[in-house]
Amino acid sequence: MHRASWFALIFAFTVLSDPARAQTFPSRPVRIIVAFPAGGGTDIVARTLSPKLSEALGQQVVVDNRGGASGLVGTELAAKSAPDGHTLFMGTLGNLSVNPLLFSKLPFDVARDFAPLTQAVSVTFMLYVHPSLPVKTVRDLITLAKSRPGSINYASSGSGGAPHLAAELFNSLAGIKMIHVPYKGSSPSFTDVLGGQVPITFDSLTQGLPYVKTGRLRAVATLGPKRTQVLPDVPTVNETLAGYEVVNWFGIVVPAGTPREVIARLHSEIVKILRMPDISERLSAQGSDPVGSSPDEFGAFMKSETAKWARVIKEANIRAD
Repeated sequence: MHRASWFALIFAFTVLSDPARAQTFPSRPVRIIVAFPAGGGTDIVARTLSPKLSEALGQQVVVDNRGGASGLVGTELAAKSAPDGHTLFMGTLGNLSVNPLLFSKLPFDVARDFAPLTQAVSVTFMLYVHPSLPVKTVRDLITLAKSRPGSINYASSGSGGAPHLAAELFNSLAGIKMIHVPYKGSSPSFTDVLGGQVPITFDSLTQGLPYVKTGRLRAVATLGPKRTQVLPDVPTVNETLAGYEVVNWFGIVVPAGTPREVIARLHSEIVKILRMPDISERLSAQGSDPVGSSPDEFGAFMKSETAKWARVIKEANIRAD
């Protein structure tokens, strides 16, 4: 065959192959990797979306919990998975924008190894205390911590996660020193907070709301810029501590190199699900407001969050333990 004909054949195959792959996708079950144990806020959101995504794709969609090492275990697994659309990663502010700032040597590069799909939700965070702690307001906590320096512990989902950042920013702005007790995810951290072993945590409304409703935890304040409609009587931290604001988020990425048509299919289906009235209402009632941004918007947002938290980490001297 003439050399030019070979080039034409190769070009035609290249042009047609991606649409062909998109038409055959998915060819087997799809997994959503969550870098934390079952029961945490990320897991709850992933499991809210997965049944609808399964219906849309015509394949089983399973949530694969891979907790450990401040979310690094699950993130690495996702980064090194085949780029064919059958592995999605439900990441957090900590996983996707902050860990690269806190850990000098990572076995992956978020910017290089992932392609953004969409920001799924914006997550309301709360300051929770065990009812046995004599704290009902932000001022109470600051006063107590100042009277007992270095003796008040707080739990987090792990070093570098949003709960850790939220607490250390609180420490910095309030001029106090609460002690960090990291766990391998929010779910095990809540177990000890509920038991009173560690009396404080800064974590998602999605996870803590059921315990507030039953009186097992006290919601002292919301960490965002305004009060949440879910608990409208609970004040914001910044009503007492000026300049304090923390809003977490969860977003979905896929391994870099995933075909564009597959990314477009996944994005389209996930955004449709986020906009379904029953899903949207369920997420919002849990304190997770649906977003559904474009891949380009989410990619730019992740970069802006890295820049924002780089300043906060430096000013608050936050370190990965």
